[in-house]
Amino acid sequence: MTAKKTTIADLRALKGKRQLIMLRVESIEEAAAAEQAGIDMISVPPHLLKHPQFREAVPTVFCVVSLSYGVYLTPKDYLRGAFEAHRAGADAVYCAASMRVVRRLAEERIPVCGHVGMIPSQISWTGGFRAVGKTVETAMEVWQRVRDLEKAGAVMAEIEVVPEDVAAEISRRTSLVLISMGAGAGCDGQYLFATDVLGAHRGHYPRHSKTYRNFVAEFDRLQSERISAFREFADDVATGVYPAAGHVVSVNGQVLAEFIRRLDQA
Repeated sequence: MTAKKTTIADLRALKGKRQLIMLRVESIEEAAAAEQAGIDMISVPPHLLKHPQFREAVPTVFCVVSLSYGVYLTPKDYLRGAFEAHRAGADAVYCAASMRVVRRLAEERIPVCGHVGMIPSQISWTGGFRAVGKTVETAMEVWQRVRDLEKAGAVMAEIEVVPEDVAAEISRRTSLVLISMGAGAGCDGQYLFATDVLGAHRGHYPRHSKTYRNFVAEFDRLQSERISAFREFADDVATGVYPAAGHVVSVNGQVLAEFIRRLDQA
């Protein structure tokens, strides 16, 4: 029996019943691994949707394509990007733009995932990369943005680096499917970046992330092996070991002799 593709209705039905799992993936290999690992949702950049085997790799996972803030400008830009993503296999679009944009997308029945709390593209307004909602006033601002997203027609939202108890209270009071990134287990799901989970970079790892593998060490090992192989190839050429008889094509002696005769007469 073919596995069923996850839908908005499925996500809404699971709200408050179990934690949904979401990953940000950047490659077809990561996307396929998410499918095989039983991940519920993935966030992907628009270019990944263009991979010819994208939906073959993730036939059941709910896919949110990120319409990056500042790359898309007008409601028309967002609408065009959303419909292109939908045709390419996306199930929803991530949008951190104004409620006017969210509303316009929702009017066309495009599922929208908003963003509340610490929004990286807008951190100047909240004092940088820091928690949002640690005072009554800022907690109420997070709540108001959630309400605004509801009214605009969004179906879900990422809630990032908001105090756990604040996020839990908001999650209980909203119809949005709230996906936590550093906002605790009181939300409807947990969201991490695959690159953090895999330990695949040398940059800063956020406090809310958890690393399960050390891909950087593996990358270093492979780079060392790459360098060694290149050196061995160069040494073989220098010493005459390469190319050997098994690496070249031979020619009949008579053919060669006739070829040389004709060259000499040319």
